[in-house]
Amino acid sequence: MVAELIEGKPIAERMKQEVKSAVENMPEPPKLVSVLATNNPGARYYAKSQQKACGEVGIEYELHDTEIIGDRKDTESLQEYIQQLNSDRTVTGILQLMPLPDNVDGRAVQREIAPEKDVEGIHPANIGRLFYGDFSLSPCTARAVIIMLEDFGIDLEGKETVVIGHSEIVGKPSVVMLLRSVMHSPTVTCCHIATKDLTSHTKRAEVLIVAAGKAGLVNGEMLKKDSVVVDVGINRIKVEEGGKKKTKVVGDVDFDSAKEIAAAITPVPGGVGLVTTAMLLNNIIECARRQ
Repeated sequence: MVAELIEGKPIAERMKQEVKSAVENMPEPPKLVSVLATNNPGARYYAKSQQKACGEVGIEYELHDTEIIGDRKDTESLQEYIQQLNSDRTVTGILQLMPLPDNVDGRAVQREIAPEKDVEGIHPANIGRLFYGDFSLSPCTARAVIIMLEDFGIDLEGKETVVIGHSEIVGKPSVVMLLRSVMHSPTVTCCHIATKDLTSHTKRAEVLIVAAGKAGLVNGEMLKKDSVVVDVGINRIKVEEGGKKKTKVVGDVDFDSAKEIAAAITPVPGGVGLVTTAMLLNNIIECARRQ
């Protein structure tokens, strides 16, 4: 049997409707400000997708790029700019777009964002709350993974669960959120670039979460029969179709081989990414509530 798809669209649409209803019941719409201090085309594309998503639910959006922030392209200047936004009562949420120039300490800039305006849920104060089971303002992609598993009805209790990737925005917070209760948690293994014999871990995983950022890292031969696979990766690769080279978006899992082994799998695109965007909108509402 071919694996059942865990699609992100219906989950994301439901979440967006909830956000839209919340916005309609507010005295004034919340506002997200994204700070862009780079010429990176990927960051600008991400900004446009944020603007579109915010517009769909009635959230105000402002992109503060070099035309507004000027030549603030060093750590101290960007920190000062973030402080100004922290003090601005009209600003509900702040997002520092990455990557930043090499001379800028990105973590230091992100840490400057007030915890109650941290729409990405990555401020140390918000990350710390995860350890106490408070996921109300958590990293968007990691929370999206958990929501998709819950929505699909996956019973995680005691299950062998493997997370590939230990980033601060996906891997690590996913592990913490999976271990949310003593009685109902899965047994979690976290693998990463230094893991030896990755297949020995993936082969026993009843639930596999792959967030390594490497196209085709996991294939069907590496999976346990009837496992649940959540593919977080978004990779752009060049493929040849009809004699022409095209750019294709793929995950970290080889979908064609994995779908023949797994019981359920998230597609790329159309999976975790859609729910991640909806989670960002949800976090903006949470920031508004905290303020």
